[in-house]
Amino acid sequence: MPDLSSPHGIEGSATVLAASGLGCRCGSPSPSLSALLPGLLVGTLDVVLDSSARVAPYRILHQTQDSQVYWTVACGSSRKEITKHWEWLENNLLQTLSIFDNEEDITTFVKGKIHGIIAEENKNLQPQGDEDPGKFKEAELKMRKQFGMPEGEKLVNYYSCSYWKGRVPRQGWLYLTVNHLCFYSFLLGKEVSLVVQWVDVTRLEKNATLLFPESIRVDTRDQELFFSMFLNIGETFKLMEQLANLAMRQLLDSEGFLEDKALPRPSRPHRNISALKRDLDARAKNECYRATFRLPRDERLDGHTGCTLWTPFNKLHIPGQMFISSNYICFASKEEDACHLIIPLREVTIVEKADSSSVLPSPLSISTKSKMTFLFANLKDRDFLVQRISDFLQKMPSKQPGGSGVGRKASTVEPAPEPCPASPKASDQLTSPSTPLGGRQSSSVQDAPTSSQGLLKLFQRNSPMEDLGAKGAKEKMKEESWNIHFFEYGRGMCMYRTARTRELVLKGIPESLRGELWLLFSGAWNEMVTHPGYYEELVEKSTGKYSLATEEIERDLHRSMPEHPAFQNELGIAALRRVLTAYAFRNPTIGYCQAMNIVTSVLLLYGSEEEAFWLLVALCERMLPDYYNTRVVGALVDQGIFEELTRDFLPQLSEKMQDLGVISSISLSWFLTLFLSVMPFESAVVIVDCFFYEGIKVILQVALAILDANMEQLLGCSDEGEAMTVLGRYLDNVVNKQSVSPPIPHLHALLTSGDDPPTEVDIFDLLKVSYEKFSSLRADDIEQMRFKQRLKVIQSLEDTAKRSVVRAIPGDIGFSIEELEDLYMVFKAKHLASQYWGSSRPTAVRRDPSLPYLEQYRIDAGQFRELFASLTPWACGSHTPVLAGRMFRLLDENKDSLINFKEFVTGMSGMYHGDLTEKLKALYKLHLPPALSPEEAESALEATHYFTEDSSSEETLRQEEQEGGGNEDVQDKKGEEKGISPPDYRHYLRMWAKEKEVQKETIKDLPKMNQEQFIELCKTLYNMFSEDPMEQDLYHAIATVASLLLRIGEVGKKFSVQLGRKPQDGAPEEDELPTPDPPQDLAPELQPPAAGDPQAKAGGDTHLGKAPQESQVVGEGGGGEGRGSPHQLLSDDETKDDMSMSSYSVVSTGSLQCEDLADDTVLVGGEAQSPPAIARCGGTVDTDWCISFEQILASILTESVLVNFFEKRVDIGLKIKDQKKVERQFSTSSDLEQSGLSG
Repeated sequence: MPDLSSPHGIEGSATVLAASGLGCRCGSPSPSLSALLPGLLVGTLDVVLDSSARVAPYRILHQTQDSQVYWTVACGSSRKEITKHWEWLENNLLQTLSIFDNEEDITTFVKGKIHGIIAEENKNLQPQGDEDPGKFKEAELKMRKQFGMPEGEKLVNYYSCSYWKGRVPRQGWLYLTVNHLCFYSFLLGKEVSLVVQWVDVTRLEKNATLLFPESIRVDTRDQELFFSMFLNIGETFKLMEQLANLAMRQLLDSEGFLEDKALPRPSRPHRNISALKRDLDARAKNECYRATFRLPRDERLDGHTGCTLWTPFNKLHIPGQMFISSNYICFASKEEDACHLIIPLREVTIVEKADSSSVLPSPLSISTKSKMTFLFANLKDRDFLVQRISDFLQKMPSKQPGGSGVGRKASTVEPAPEPCPASPKASDQLTSPSTPLGGRQSSSVQDAPTSSQGLLKLFQRNSPMEDLGAKGAKEKMKEESWNIHFFEYGRGMCMYRTARTRELVLKGIPESLRGELWLLFSGAWNEMVTHPGYYEELVEKSTGKYSLATEEIERDLHRSMPEHPAFQNELGIAALRRVLTAYAFRNPTIGYCQAMNIVTSVLLLYGSEEEAFWLLVALCERMLPDYYNTRVVGALVDQGIFEELTRDFLPQLSEKMQDLGVISSISLSWFLTLFLSVMPFESAVVIVDCFFYEGIKVILQVALAILDANMEQLLGCSDEGEAMTVLGRYLDNVVNKQSVSPPIPHLHALLTSGDDPPTEVDIFDLLKVSYEKFSSLRADDIEQMRFKQRLKVIQSLEDTAKRSVVRAIPGDIGFSIEELEDLYMVFKAKHLASQYWGSSRPTAVRRDPSLPYLEQYRIDAGQFRELFASLTPWACGSHTPVLAGRMFRLLDENKDSLINFKEFVTGMSGMYHGDLTEKLKALYKLHLPPALSPEEAESALEATHYFTEDSSSEETLRQEEQEGGGNEDVQDKKGEEKGISPPDYRHYLRMWAKEKEVQKETIKDLPKMNQEQFIELCKTLYNMFSEDPMEQDLYHAIATVASLLLRIGEVGKKFSVQLGRKPQDGAPEEDELPTPDPPQDLAPELQPPAAGDPQAKAGGDTHLGKAPQESQVVGEGGGGEGRGSPHQLLSDDETKDDMSMSSYSVVSTGSLQCEDLADDTVLVGGEAQSPPAIARCGGTVDTDWCISFEQILASILTESVLVNFFEKRVDIGLKIKDQKKVERQFSTSSDLEQSGLSG
């Protein structure tokens, strides 16, 4: 059934009307009125004055004689497409119209029929469960047609806006899809079409200038784009940010966008909002909700509502928002520091509606196991809320492992009293880190003292607090302050968190409570009590397992706080090993990163192994996102934020620091280790206290305060080393005078101490200054800055990867650096396309960023075929996919059906660079195993043996064995695929040494070619010449060469027979070529291809729009079809029209059955054949016939036109440019006149 739809627009030319009122239309435009059907591909946007409308070159219109209105029935981009539509109408519609007498009835019938077809087509296209409204669906279909996007590319939303081309705004439509930003405008005959991949965006910001009023700026590596005149620029920019962020995540760890099916569905979808847009909005709200309340990553917000919360500590009703999710009820006050509250549903015992009053309307009371009661009021839909909470409570497991959240039994000191009286039953159920969770601890953990308490308690002196004097008294006061706070505000997860809580944290958490409060403030407590036994299971699974991560962990274990007595013995080291290894097995994407050992060792001082593990999870996966991956992206992002904040707050110092290059040196160690590696331990741990409560904001504030305190000295520094010394000495003298722990020597201080030690700086004074001067930082501002910096950092890393891969390509490859970089971008774009739309492809599996850069992007045979077709200088028409398949098999040495960039460039270089001999050698190899598959022809035993032995036979054409790097990638891929441990590096050294010994391949090393392979080679050559300006001369030359080579092969066969080799079919006569028939495997290759099978057309012609009988073979004596003399040629004028392209096959007349020959096949033989000789059937391929590469080379050298063809240089730059447009790698814009598109 044809694609019946209305076209883009209302203009067209004179209509040729059929008797029925239907007609085809094309040609020059003339104005008329069009009443458009709401069609399949054009709908809501195609109104009369739509700027994005453009007339299709071919249309079928319906118009009655008395009417000035015509109706668009179908449109097409080519005569063939519109003819198909017309034929369908003739067969299915026109005959029916003759029964109608009234023209109005005819119009009504046609409209109804087409409407019905479109509705049915829409119904078939609509995926199951899709909620997108019809208007939006039409816009998505239009986007696909306009920009050539595949079915898998989903539209998120579209907006009307202007694109500034120079100083002229072009009004049109901006389409935001999951992977692309697209813009289309067609105004006054001018067309603008833009496509930008989100992964190419390097800058995205909303700004306002005199030239561009309130616009959105989108930068790629190539250009700057400005869009303005949005109806809702805030919503548009937010969505663009989300999509660009998803693309960056994909570059970082191949995490594509997955529609969140678990989100609640609206009862009535908004008319102009897609399901994806709704899901993205929900995802953004979820992320904000989880970050605000430090909840687990799988927690999803169900809804929120305004309310008030009664706070007993100050006897007030505080206004704010209540948030409800499947496992938590949270509250955030409108005033930022007034109150935050987190109530885990596992703690809830009673939810009840209290009596309403004028003072307290719609109150809701929630009681917990710790005997705390929370009173909410002013709830708008209280009944629905109670029902929702009840539903979630029913889904909670009947026996919660984390029974009571009334505060953990202190594990590092004497057991602290419970903050609230709990029933004995509740106390029995309490799971604290001091008791094995679930009773499933493995013996290795259970037997260790660190399973129940922190290392600090095990290794500190048991001197009573009174003996510590003033410090002990201060510590006692801190503990008492916190106990009072627990009494007034509650203890455990359900604590009211207020400005008072922050004050206490800033004054320093007492050592006895530090582990407990870290767990609460970070949210690690929630994950620990909901995953009992998880850590022990990980320890069991990871024990004795070897990986690259475990090797790195072992190397760094003794570098983790070696100055602390807890890590000067095996007890502390073993605990650290177990925690780091367990996390590496939990999250193999991160595995292990340097600096994790320092942070984890501090966590182990204040908590048990399990607590330290869950704190590490909170750090790596939520509080410091992407910090500890292989490329420390998160730390680089926050380093960028630090530089930006330095420019804002310390402009004098900023320029100096940039000149010295200090910020990049200092900030990584400050951020990655939370100052633990650069400050005395007892001081840095106070910063960690604040970090767990406030997040990254504290680290940035303290870093700015440190620079501010040292501004004068830094401005006087002359080089980076001097500045580093200034900062190092300052940090070494940041002291904590309140610490009750014995002082631990700071190794860094020993290295930087000078003659005049600087004055000591109290850590609490430093924190106070940082809050006074830089407290204007807000969490949401930091997240906004993180997005901006993430674009820069990830694109910078991608550029680094590109340069690394290009440097890994041997210098003899022939391409320039610029060409290699362009090829890399095209190759990467093809790989990413599989991430977007090819989830079933082998390349669509998750990319491992820990692999070498060269192995991170790989393509499969189908993708290579597409790239080969657009980049090869050897265009072979319909035979191109066959040649691409052979090239892929030749390059894919390890047979994993994937090739990397180095292998890809090697194959491309073979066709573009080198002399005639090298290019012919490449072509010759493509017609021998392993390139020539058994399905295409039976392989010669000698060739198979040769390629089995010579495993290094790549497609490198010049000094290929001397590069000595290829097998590294092969082994690397094999190791990764099988999931085994990486091999020892000595393995690579042995392999490289072995490769160096291999001598350069010469033409004498190439095996001989049998008859079938030679036929395939001739087919390729004839197809290759079909589009060349010297087409006829090339055909004549190759016919001569093939004739000569056939004779040479026969002479060689006779010579071998005379040496005592028995021929299969008997010795032929001297003046006659043998005429064996091809084997069954080869027959399909030589028969006319089946319709619709492009790859099957290997040897046949593809004459479009021409019947086979039009092609005739003209012999010297006017011979019939299938006979001829050595130089028969097809007349170009007789065989081709303006829409056809010739392609020919040359074969020996003695090698084919006559019925296997296509009508337009040119036959070249050694001598004239008699009809009986040709008609012989039922034989086999003559396996004694063979030809060598030297013979082929010598024969081709006799024809100058062939020599010129292969030595002609082709510019790959133009082909890359075209391919980039196809792949949407860079945005392309075109201003095309309408007349230029009508033909």
